[in-house]
Amino acid sequence: MTGKTNISEALLNKRMLICIFTGFSSGLPLYILISLVPAWLRSEGLDLKSIGLFALIQLPYTWKFLWAPLFDRYILPLGRRRGWMLVSQVALLLVIPLFGYLHPKLDLWSIAYLSTIVAFFSASQDVVLDAYRRELLLEDELGLGNAIHVNAYKIAGLVPGALSLVLADHLSWDLVYIITALFILPGIIMTLLVDEPELKGAPKTLKAAVIEPFEEFRSRGIKPALLILAFIFFYKLGDSMATALATPFYLDMGFSKTEIGLIAKNAGLWPSVIGGLLGAIWMIRLGINRALWIFGAVQMIAILGFAWLAVVGHNPVWLAVVIGVEALGVGLGTSAFVAFIARATHPLYTATQFALFTSLAAVPRTFANAATGYMVESIGWKIFFLSCFFIAIPGMLLLFKVAPWNEQK
Repeated sequence: MTGKTNISEALLNKRMLICIFTGFSSGLPLYILISLVPAWLRSEGLDLKSIGLFALIQLPYTWKFLWAPLFDRYILPLGRRRGWMLVSQVALLLVIPLFGYLHPKLDLWSIAYLSTIVAFFSASQDVVLDAYRRELLLEDELGLGNAIHVNAYKIAGLVPGALSLVLADHLSWDLVYIITALFILPGIIMTLLVDEPELKGAPKTLKAAVIEPFEEFRSRGIKPALLILAFIFFYKLGDSMATALATPFYLDMGFSKTEIGLIAKNAGLWPSVIGGLLGAIWMIRLGINRALWIFGAVQMIAILGFAWLAVVGHNPVWLAVVIGVEALGVGLGTSAFVAFIARATHPLYTATQFALFTSLAAVPRTFANAATGYMVESIGWKIFFLSCFFIAIPGMLLLFKVAPWNEQK
């Protein structure tokens, strides 16, 4: 797919519009867990160590491949993909408002259990949305479609990370969570309106749904398979850790919740949108491999901005600059990364293999991120962010093996 005409046609494609909705639907519940809930806990006086440990409630994102075969094997009335999408979305719509009726210091364990339930249904939604998108897009649309999905995913973070924080300065938390949950509705409407992808083949039994995806991946060779898995684990590790406690970091730098909502989060909107469009177009021209190199480098540089902000402190201008660069860099890196994962899946086993790969990518967000609070308490914000920069290097080195620059894919 080359040339200005083809790029223009691709961007106006109905499948690209659907990718906007899949990205927004997928990102919203995760950002509630990693942006809104930590801000709520911190504003109610909870310590950083406890907030950091809350990353462990995201374990369902790491283990979702265990129940993903169910979504490949069983077909609900609306279809194999749309049926499960609707179930997970309705569950999220009903469960998220319950946060507002709990108190961080009195109901901490209840909040932890509720967060785990939200993470479970969110991870389940991710499984079927990823499978749906992989089956929907043509092979030469994977880079563009996944770039659009990722950037819509990032934009979804503005709801719990910006709008909800501003509302929290003026409304009670129960109303904030109800309003935030209502943003699940566009995803539900999309699920009801779109067509079910053509069924290219489904496992005959649940046993086959579990075994065949892993057998297919292993058949590619042990060394290539292990290199792919290692790359998936390390490529986003540094920036994932750097942003794990972003909202508490802004609060510790002296920014109010309204400043975070209006300045920090919105400063990331336009760089994210512009970066997403440029990244999508560049990926068509560069190919996924070269995009991984270039976007990964920008992603690493963005981490250093947080270290600089830790030195500068409360400065609204630098906050906007740092968040803008982060939105651009991490958005670009994630776009190429998700496109790589989509390319690595086999069309017959999209739900299980996509879940396996993205589960591995979620490991840093759970186990590694759980330690970030302890790291900050021990070494301070500046050294913590510099450490995250160096942690990102192994993922870049693995590109020599899994996505060589001279192979245009």
